[in-house]
Amino acid sequence: MNATEPRRRWWPRSVRSRTALAVASTAAVILVGIGWWVHGDVYHRGTQITEEQARSQLWALCEQLEQGVIPVSINTVPFEVVASGRRTAVASGGALRDAYPDTHHVMPAPPTGEAALYPPDTVRIPVNRNYNPRDKFDMPGGTQQVMTADIVPGQLSGEERAALGVAADANLRVYVVVLPHTAKEITEVTDRVLLRAGLVGLVLIGAVAYFAVRIALRPVEAIRVLTASVTATDPRERVTVPATGHEITALATTINTTLERLDNAAAQQRRFVADAAHELRSPLTTLLASLEVALAYPERTDWPAAAGTAARQTRRLQALAEDLLLLARLDTRTTTASPETVDLTALAFRLTEHYPLTERPLTLTCDSTAPAHALGTLDEYERLLRNLIDNAARHAAHRIQLTIRNQDDSVVLTVHDDGPGVPPEDAERVFERFVRLDDARSRDHGGTGLGLAIARDLAHRHGGTLVLTPRTLGACFELRLPRVPSPAGK
Repeated sequence: MNATEPRRRWWPRSVRSRTALAVASTAAVILVGIGWWVHGDVYHRGTQITEEQARSQLWALCEQLEQGVIPVSINTVPFEVVASGRRTAVASGGALRDAYPDTHHVMPAPPTGEAALYPPDTVRIPVNRNYNPRDKFDMPGGTQQVMTADIVPGQLSGEERAALGVAADANLRVYVVVLPHTAKEITEVTDRVLLRAGLVGLVLIGAVAYFAVRIALRPVEAIRVLTASVTATDPRERVTVPATGHEITALATTINTTLERLDNAAAQQRRFVADAAHELRSPLTTLLASLEVALAYPERTDWPAAAGTAARQTRRLQALAEDLLLLARLDTRTTTASPETVDLTALAFRLTEHYPLTERPLTLTCDSTAPAHALGTLDEYERLLRNLIDNAARHAAHRIQLTIRNQDDSVVLTVHDDGPGVPPEDAERVFERFVRLDDARSRDHGGTGLGLAIARDLAHRHGGTLVLTPRTLGACFELRLPRVPSPAGK
């Protein structure tokens, strides 16, 4: 069994549930941290309050003793007043009196003499196992924190000492026990309240996060439903762009842009198929018509001329089919060979020397002073340059000039003819597929309208550009490619 299957069973799959769980988990960690801090702070403050109560009680007891008044035994804070040289406590109250009713005194008596007075901070209280506490002031025994104050003989008059029942030279010590369970009980109550409030808060936070994400994802769901209805053949649907300006607006805008590109691509594909069918139909119609006429009147047919017409139309069909296959390969970005370093200067000179001139007198020259190397495939560069030369040859009056130069990190190649040129408004249109600016010229001599489109696609395939630069005479196509260093040894 896959190790991730148990995790998939309990881990929620929806974005709403995952977000709610993540928010609740984060809130739980934060609440635990806050609860731990509140726990410590409450315990610390509870201890301070207990100590303040004990200290207040201590000073009140000392004030009563200095007036010769025995403190009453009913008190919420455990206390005991003992004297040196006396077997029983002067006074006691709170849990000490209830827990040790038959004991003379629990706290140790102070020694006689002022020099020996060292009030303790803690006292070990024995455990009375026969005591059954009836209130929350149980004295558990063991070492307890106490607050003490001593009253020396000089602080009381003889009458006050007689009223308290202590000797004239006796030292009195007042013990007040700091109740440890008070702060603990306050902290425990606070912890229980925090626990219940935290659980309720986590449920509310998770629910709020769940429904908030659900509301936020409603536009996304609407976009998904509408996008699901879009097909490649009919991508005309558009999603509604919210006016809120948040991320959903950016998503809807991006999807609409993508749908628009898909719609344009589908329309372009339809136009391409229609243009291809039209271009194929023309030579097929001519070929079929010439063959049918030849078959209908075999005795009057000039068979060499008919064969020449058929061969010419077949070559045109072959060229068109090759162009369409090349465009299909360029559209799919299929790589036919590994890239190599190509000397465009040598290639241009070779094409110039072996280019088949037309029946019109044309001068084809190439001007270059140094090798120009670019990365790519020799066949594709040859096809690119040949297409540019073929286009120039169809429109040139007398002369075609090729120029190659190295410019910084680029190789710049221009093909300039002295023909009628291209109107500025058609400078980009000439690179579209099946576009012929001269509609009156013969299809047999005008090409398929794919040469410049293929040339630009090949330029882009090799990381370059192909543009029509303005000239006062004729048309000038500028090819710019990334320059690479010359191979070693060349």
